[in-house]
Amino acid sequence: MKVQIDEVDRKILSYLIKNARIPFLEIARECGISGAAIHQRVKKLEDAGIIDGSRFIVKPKALGYEVCAYVGISLDHAHQYKSVVEKIDAISEIVECHFTTGNFTFLVKVLCRDNQHLMDILINTLQNVPGVSKTETFISLDQTVDREIKL
Repeated sequence: MKVQIDEVDRKILSYLIKNARIPFLEIARECGISGAAIHQRVKKLEDAGIIDGSRFIVKPKALGYEVCAYVGISLDHAHQYKSVVEKIDAISEIVECHFTTGNFTFLVKVLCRDNQHLMDILINTLQNVPGVSKTETFISLDQTVDREIKL
């Protein structure tokens, strides 16, 4: 079931996207409605699955993760999907995994300290996962766009 959102909901979402820690009363003032109404609307957005929690954004480079790479993964057989996902999930350096169309079964995002660390993850971990037939790695040289969805 698709939930309809109005302009006030969009305004609330835009404030929360910019700063998840913004006080609801500040949003209420900006929207011209009560704090209780903001709470109700945010709850409605959470219940509808439009908002899925909030989190702090940690900058990987600040923690020493200098290399970001994307790895396309091909499988020997499609039925190995679930077991491969379980193994991928256990590799802490993999921060995203997408089941994709095209040349790869999965596209994963990997954060590593340096190229040696990346090479170790590829050779000694990822390429040893039963069912993985091939990988292709793309190293990100710079992230030029980083934004949330535009409402």
